[in-house]
Amino acid sequence: MPKYLVERDIPGAGSWSAEQRQKVAEKSNGVLRDLGPDIQWVESYVTGDKVYCVYRAPSEDLIRTHAAAGGFPVNRISEIKSMLDPTSAER
Repeated sequence: MPKYLVERDIPGAGSWSAEQRQKVAEKSNGVLRDLGPDIQWVESYVTGDKVYCVYRAPSEDLIRTHAAAGGFPVNRISEIKSMLDPTSAER
């Protein structure tokens, strides 16, 4: 299944409290349950004013459906074609 990186502009996200992060995760998980097993939230990275989320889904459309149902912004969706890390230098 394709993997996507979703970029969300959310001013102040980096200063969310643990309780705020929990509520956002609960909301996302609830929408995911409603959408079924075709979409999976893998992880998210929070910076000062952005959240970058990794999803597995059959299409960008399903990710946009999740975002709309959860009230989450979507500024860009990019399909992840491959991964690169320090071990990529090994032969």
